[in-house]
Amino acid sequence: MPAKRHLSLWFPRLAAERLLRLDRGLPAGPFVVVEDQRGAQVIASMNAEAQAAGLSLGQPLRDGRAMCPGLTSRPANPVAEAAFLTTLRRWAGRFSPWVSEEAPDGLILDITGCAHLFGGEDELAAEIDRECTTLGLTVRLGLADTLGAAWALARFANVAGSGHRSGDAIDQEARATRSRAVKRKHWTRGGTAPKPATQSVAPRIAPVGQTRQAIGPLPVAALRLETETVEGLTRLGLRRIDDLFGTPRAGLARRFGRHMVRRLDQALGVEPEPVSPARPPVRFAVRMGLPDPIGLEEDLLACFDRLLPELCDRLTRAGRGARRVRVEFSRTDHTMQAVEIGLARPTADPHRMRPLLGMKLSDVDAGFGIDAVRLVVTSHEPVHATQHRGHLEAGATVSNRGPGAALDDLLGRIGTRLGLEAMVRLHPAESHIPEKGATVLAAAFSQPATNWQAPARERPLRMWPPEPVMIPDLPHLPETFRWRGRDHGVASAFGPERLAPEWWLDDPAWRTGQRDYWVVTTTRGERLWLYFAHGAAQSAGWFCHGAFA
Repeated sequence: MPAKRHLSLWFPRLAAERLLRLDRGLPAGPFVVVEDQRGAQVIASMNAEAQAAGLSLGQPLRDGRAMCPGLTSRPANPVAEAAFLTTLRRWAGRFSPWVSEEAPDGLILDITGCAHLFGGEDELAAEIDRECTTLGLTVRLGLADTLGAAWALARFANVAGSGHRSGDAIDQEARATRSRAVKRKHWTRGGTAPKPATQSVAPRIAPVGQTRQAIGPLPVAALRLETETVEGLTRLGLRRIDDLFGTPRAGLARRFGRHMVRRLDQALGVEPEPVSPARPPVRFAVRMGLPDPIGLEEDLLACFDRLLPELCDRLTRAGRGARRVRVEFSRTDHTMQAVEIGLARPTADPHRMRPLLGMKLSDVDAGFGIDAVRLVVTSHEPVHATQHRGHLEAGATVSNRGPGAALDDLLGRIGTRLGLEAMVRLHPAESHIPEKGATVLAAAFSQPATNWQAPARERPLRMWPPEPVMIPDLPHLPETFRWRGRDHGVASAFGPERLAPEWWLDDPAWRTGQRDYWVVTTTRGERLWLYFAHGAAQSAGWFCHGAFA
């Protein structure tokens, strides 16, 4: 069995070069991508010209403009950059079937048994360099027996333009030892000069079985450690990975944690770290090309009758149910129009999709004719089999009129017109506070509540934020009161019902303390819900909280 070989691809200028590929009209010269950090714009990515001008990552944009007046900048877009990295992952699939993403700007490939297809590892690396140059991308690669070693070589090996130092730099030492660094320059007084840094830095391709020798000269940051751990190791004088090989593991684990030792073991291959490739997305789509253009609704419905059974069969075999379905109409003038529907429940039943699709046909402009129709399931969910309790329920399910089917169809029709997000339903909540007795949920993404319990007292049909009532601040209900600019007489009253606030929460609406609720019938025929607040953090008074039917 061949030895495992891993290839790490690092795109140090991914964000900047993505924008340069999209916008060819950007002026030539230094270009940077900025992001907001603590209220300031800092450089997150830059092209080669900006790096040659002396700019650095993490530098404030204002400082960069002062150093380079002709600097061009664009804001960062993490979502688009992640999508671009996914595109690169699909591109890298031509070199190996096992490719995973290393967010935000890297890829990991398991090329075990693949390099000979390209003439060897050196030729494979050269092929990747050539293709990335053609794509306008800067790439740094590392190849080793382990994933951790390949990652370290790609980012910390002495490659021109990589931006990393060998580990002997003064700024990688702790502040307490930098002042004594001059004393170690004994070669200025006749001593033997140290070897150049380029001779002690590992190449980007480590031969088989030489992982330890390849990553030894690299700084400890190449082990994918946290910044605090790197600083702690530097203070102890452990600046290179070589320095860790002879250090007792127990002491390192006690001082810096098991994670630090685990990263070292992964880089050396003592602890396995396999590559987990991303699973391809599951897509469900069917298409029909038409010999002659059509434009009538009856003809489009006939297309749905041909396409929906095939689409639903694929969903059923995969155990999935459609939640959103998009229909794409390709016209003869090379334009396209799309409409989309949403379903209240995931389903693979064509008879429940067809009426909703038919409701959307009035929005379709056929133009000079439609020559192709495509159905795409843009959102789907798993559908589980249900166990029936009897023959009546089983028969209703077979006839597509099972429990809740009529309500789901109604929600689907309303959602097609208004949108599924416009429909909500109430679920009971564990609270004795009137306004917290129910939770508002999206109707299309929740089941009807079956555990409603009747309250101890009658509750109003409509509730609103408490409104002040013009009554003297006394706990006795008078015969008349003034509310919303009108005088009301009390015909009858039932109460009081005392409710206390939730003492474990600081609710601003209940800072008036305990409430005594009354059901008041006025001489105008209105049934109102009034309460007297006894006063706590705020003063006492009367308020109207709702109205009964």
